[in-house]
Amino acid sequence: MQLAELQQAGRAPQLPLSLELAGESLRLERLLRVLPGQRYVALAQWRGRAVLAKLLVGGKAERHYQRELEGAHLLANQGLTTPVLLAEGFASGQGGWLLFDYLNGAESLWDAWRSVVHEPLLSDAQQAVLGAALESIARLHGKGLWQADLHLDNLLRHDGRLYLIDGGGVRVETAGQPLSRQRVLENLGVFFAQLPAELDTYLEELLIFYLLANGEHALPLEQLQSEVEKVRRWRLRDFLRKTGRDCSLFAARIGAFGLRVLRRDCEPLLQPLLGELDARIDAGHLYKTGGAATVARIEVGGRPLVLKRYNVKNLLHWFKRFWRPSRAWHSWREGNRLQLLGIPTPTPLAVIERRFCWLRGRAYLITDYCGGQDIIARFEAYRHASPPEAELLALERLFAALLRERISHGDLKGHNLFWDDAQGAWSLIDLDAMRQHRSARSFARAYARDRARFLRNWPADSALYRLLDQRLPQVPGTCPN
Repeated sequence: MQLAELQQAGRAPQLPLSLELAGESLRLERLLRVLPGQRYVALAQWRGRAVLAKLLVGGKAERHYQRELEGAHLLANQGLTTPVLLAEGFASGQGGWLLFDYLNGAESLWDAWRSVVHEPLLSDAQQAVLGAALESIARLHGKGLWQADLHLDNLLRHDGRLYLIDGGGVRVETAGQPLSRQRVLENLGVFFAQLPAELDTYLEELLIFYLLANGEHALPLEQLQSEVEKVRRWRLRDFLRKTGRDCSLFAARIGAFGLRVLRRDCEPLLQPLLGELDARIDAGHLYKTGGAATVARIEVGGRPLVLKRYNVKNLLHWFKRFWRPSRAWHSWREGNRLQLLGIPTPTPLAVIERRFCWLRGRAYLITDYCGGQDIIARFEAYRHASPPEAELLALERLFAALLRERISHGDLKGHNLFWDDAQGAWSLIDLDAMRQHRSARSFARAYARDRARFLRNWPADSALYRLLDQRLPQVPGTCPN
């Protein structure tokens, strides 16, 4: 195959695939990242050795190739640890290629972080991951460079060394001279915005790792926090837009006669289910039937899932619902919002709306199954005692996160809060009425209602009620004590 033909190969070309590059053969074995018709990153074989191949095709290929090449040279010329560029080239009308030494067995710091993210905040293991990242970023900044798309996946650990990758995102201010303070703050804002907001309390401690490697500038904490918050707002807006369109994360088909959005990594699993949603609900384990919604636990490929159907009860109900986003769509967006914000909820996998000329009818939501106990069942034995401290602390963290993000649930009964053993956290379900508030005043009222509804799960004269009322955070002025 010629390189230009790769542009027509779509998202999943059949592998292995041989390409001719400047008279030599490159054999693609495994795709690592794909932007259809534009960029293909793959593990490949070239001259009898494993390489990481970046292939740029399409109308923007030359611009992207030059950017990748310039970034790779900047990293190497400034003596920073980065994979060796073995070969590169551009053919007019075909596209460009860059072949890097493949770091077999390398671990991204993002994978390392995911393995420790549920440990107590700023544990030794967490400090080891974040400290290594910040030291590497500091060295990059010390050379006048920054990574525009800075995240932990662009740092690879291999044989005890940390490698900077993705030259396409590398930018330069003045090569060889320390980056200006404003650029440093902006770039660190991008980095910290992708970490759990709970870590914001420890920003000053984490900055020590950076300053030990690059003490060129004093970094005002308030300015850094402002940059972090700005990037977080942008990331949330950008991510929520992606939940409704076809992209690398989601496979979307939206039109006048239907809407279907799936997590792309779950598409092969869910595909057989999509044509028989109602039948699978009828055959599943029903939690709720009739009325406005029907909820069932089903199994697909050995994986337990929850399938929720939002019913149209009658003509009057349809007139009230057809013109606005379905509750399935609302729950889909809010579930993805919670996941990005680091607030536990079962992963939303797919949303489907039946439509006729854009008028909405039945809708469906598919999520992962949360197999733990709800909080009423789990705390039943503690009505007149104290639940395990770890579970109380997890509950405090959940409510603190809702406060921090100004999120109200809208129906915080105990059956909507499940214990997740894997995360050691409480997971929220039934997000139909969830809302993230812009106004502090409207949030304060909604949070007070959520808190009061949650406490009503237990008798007001019970020891458990009094303990939870004492420990759960309050919005000033909304609670009597």
